[in-house]
Amino acid sequence: MQSAPSASQYAKVIENSRRVRWDIDKDVIRNRRFDLEKTFLPAGLSLVDELDFMAPGDRRLLSQVQGRSYAYIFGLVERFIGAKMLEVSRQHALGDQTALEALVRMTDEELKHQQLFRRMESMMAEDMPAGYMATADPDAVAAAVLSKSTWSVLALTLDIELFTQAHYRASIEPEDDLCALWKDVFLAHWKEESQHAMLDELEFLREDAHLTAAERDAAVGDLIDLVVAVDGILTAQASADASYFASIAGTRYDDAQRAAIAEGILKAYRWQYIVSGVTAPRFQKILFGVLDDSQAARVTDALQPLLHAMPAPTSGMTRH
Repeated sequence: MQSAPSASQYAKVIENSRRVRWDIDKDVIRNRRFDLEKTFLPAGLSLVDELDFMAPGDRRLLSQVQGRSYAYIFGLVERFIGAKMLEVSRQHALGDQTALEALVRMTDEELKHQQLFRRMESMMAEDMPAGYMATADPDAVAAAVLSKSTWSVLALTLDIELFTQAHYRASIEPEDDLCALWKDVFLAHWKEESQHAMLDELEFLREDAHLTAAERDAAVGDLIDLVVAVDGILTAQASADASYFASIAGTRYDDAQRAAIAEGILKAYRWQYIVSGVTAPRFQKILFGVLDDSQAARVTDALQPLLHAMPAPTSGMTRH
């Protein structure tokens, strides 16, 4: 049985939140533009190096297309994360005021992140070729996600905010030749998401502690449904991004190569937004630590068709 979260744990999150807090214009954008001569999303996440028939300039272009969607999808998921944390905070409203403050601060930061990602999209739309399409509406996605059990939404949120940490540390931070503004955006994002992941774990375990076995069974089904829904969003965006890239590249690639690029984008998105998270040791320890054997098997079986979306051994990507 997990012990109840303590006020000191929430207080530590507040202390860290105050220490790392940043402003979009003053600390991140700083009157800069995105440098289209530089890579955005590093190869450890974009997996562009697996498309060995592509010229270096087109690999860079594909990293920029993927980097644009990477930011868009973060903004998309943070819509439901902020709403759920605002809802969860009400459980503390007439009790632990330290926990309430920590969750309200998290909600405020998630709103700021959404604003930052909208700014990014506006800036990239001005400088990149026309034709990019975002395929999912954030409010519609949030409404669908929030219709599921709190346990499943918190599990998905924990997964997302843990892989945010892993992506930055393993792939983004070590790369010296990325677009400076793009890299700074995700440095700032990582600093605040580090605190969010701590809160996600506290709130997930607090929610789990009062579930019956039958309620947890149902919540596992909800989590599986959410993973399937996320994969649907990624599939649609990958298709749109493959078409967008092809429209810019023109006749440089034949039909077979364009198909391989489309498959590579979908693999990369599944790696980024599903597989890198669910295979992370910390997430597995937390999630599978509260499941019985039958529930764990259901989750494992549901994930199995997606687990091919791993970087090739030669890619140099650190698996988390």
